[in-house]
Amino acid sequence: MSDVRRVTTGAPWEEQFGYSRAVELPNGLVLVAGCTSVVAGEIAGGGPYEQTVNAFNVAFSALDQLGLGRDDVVRTRMYVTHARDVDEVGRAHKELFDTVRPAATMIIISGLVDPSLVVEVEVEAYRGGSSS
Repeated sequence: MSDVRRVTTGAPWEEQFGYSRAVELPNGLVLVAGCTSVVAGEIAGGGPYEQTVNAFNVAFSALDQLGLGRDDVVRTRMYVTHARDVDEVGRAHKELFDTVRPAATMIIISGLVDPSLVVEVEVEAYRGGSSS
């Protein structure tokens, strides 16, 4: 698949576990791997709202490297470690995507790779899906 484009960000888990932050397929579909609120090796933002915004910003940065943006997002997934946080995660999602309205899924999970993380997000975007 030589037409597949891959984006890496230098995050330690990308090298350790052998994955790309984002992959663009020849059909214009872009898949962004799970993103958390880890910035420059440190967890940024303590609460679920802040962590959600930071995690989506990591995803937006990967999309930006492919010349895409928030308006190109067609699907999001949010993995939340506690049901008490769904409103704050949802509030962040609404603020970021209210005008875009991607398909979205929120799932309660038992934990993430670091117990200080309360949310991980995935994004799918489509080149040609908007006017960005």
